[in-house]
Amino acid sequence: MQVAGWHVEVEFEENDTHTRAAALLRLRDGNELRGRGQATRDPRDPDEKRIGEELAGGRALLDIGQQLLAKAGAEVERL
Repeated sequence: MQVAGWHVEVEFEENDTHTRAAALLRLRDGNELRGRGQATRDPRDPDEKRIGEELAGGRALLDIGQQLLAKAGAEVERL
């Protein structure tokens, strides 16, 4: 059995009401996929940056997941 791994990096930009996430996935074939996500805090919500990071980060990772599925599907079609 061969063990494989991927490296993912997620960075955040935040202000009082917005959190933006940029995610980068490095694949074994040398390709890189980049995803973006954002979250907006309602003024009535508590000021918890962690929650904005989780929402924006999750959305960035979902973006990468969709790209990854499309990439794999296109590769299967070429076979």
